[in-house]
Parts: sequence; C-alpha cells; structure tokens
Amino acid sequence: MSERTPTEVLRFLADRAEIQDLLYRYCRGVDRCDPALVRSAYHPDSFDERGYWRGNGHEFAVFITDRLRSANTITTHSVTNALIELTGDEATSESQVRATLVRRDSAVADVIGARYLDRLSRRGGTWRIDHRTVVLDWRTAQPGEASEAPFPTDGFQRGSQCPDDPVYALLGRPLE
Repeated sequence: MSERTPTEVLRFLADRAEIQDLLYRYCRGVDRCDPALVRSAYHPDSFDERGYWRGNGHEFAVFITDRLRSANTITTHSVTNALIELTGDEATSESQVRATLVRRDSAVADVIGARYLDRLSRRGGTWRIDHRTVVLDWRTAQPGEASEAPFPTDGFQRGSQCPDDPVYALLGRPLE
C-alpha cells in the first residue's frame, strides 16, 4: 500500500466516520420506526435485498417501519465489526448486526445475527447506500423457542465460510 499524505489520511478517516454514522443512523431509524431516518441512509435509486424484501431502499424504509411497529413492542439493532473499504467516492462495507425484536403478541424476543453487505457511494458530498444485501447467519428466540419466526427466513442469503460466503461476491475476491 502506498503512503498517504496527511490530507489523504484525514479524508479517509472522515469518510469512514461518515459511513459508520450512516450505519448507526439506519439502526436508530428502524428501532424508532422512523421512515425518514431509515430513508436517509439510502440513495433514492438504491436497492435493498433481504429474504422478505427485494426493492428500492426508500420504499423499504416505509415497509420496515410499518412492519416493525405492528409486530413488535421494541427492537434493538446493534452494528459491530464494520469493515469499510474506500476507493474515491465508492465504498464497500461488511458490518455485523445483532437484532433483538420483542414481539407484540407474546413475551418472546427473537434474536438475529446477520450482516449488512453494502455498496455505498458519495454523491453531492454525502455517503449513502447504493445496494444492501442482508446475510442471515443465525436466529433464535428467547426466553424459549417460538413456533415460527416473526418474519419468513426463507430467501435470505446465508452465511458460510471462505470462499462461499456472500461477502466475497461483494468484495470481488477472497480476503487474504
């Protein structure tokens, strides 16, 4: 890797911080059922794909906040281990997410381990998601197993190991 100038290092750190804030803002938006906040994480022509949804990110913002509001009393999405690769005004990101969804119709809390695989771009000076794929790694229910998931888990891409995990398609290569 070539040496970066101090200006390049500052730009890199600022871009990473803006992308991390975007990931956190998305989580706040879904947990507070705030469609405008969720929408702010996506470009208008974005695409979001997960097992039960494949479509525009702005439309997804309305869908998911309505769905969570009607099905759950509270949700918590926590993003960790965000690996962000930057190339100019484009980036890729893999971040782990743990979501806890307390069902409205029972005392059961569904806990989900997943990853957000994102392609992002800076347009007009602002970073947003162009394409998001959600990879479902695992799911459980607490305090005991529920008979059904709170949402259909079919259709989600599933986590795997190198070289078959979906992150390698996002990156276009195996990690070294």
